[in-house]
Amino acid sequence: MRSLALKLQRFLVSEDGPTAVEYAVMLALIVVVCLTAISSLGTSANSTFQSVSDSIQSTAGGG
Repeated sequence: MRSLALKLQRFLVSEDGPTAVEYAVMLALIVVVCLTAISSLGTSANSTFQSVSDSIQSTAGGG
């Protein structure tokens, strides 16, 4: 247990701690941007497919 505490203390004192936190924040922001983009593209694609489906149904006379 003491070994774990020493490793944790060294990690927090060294420059690696803040760097790791910065990388984690950047990764979280990248994930948020990617999810937002995917959601937006998904909505746009759904709208396009619905439009094509409606067009095909009206051309085929189905409804």
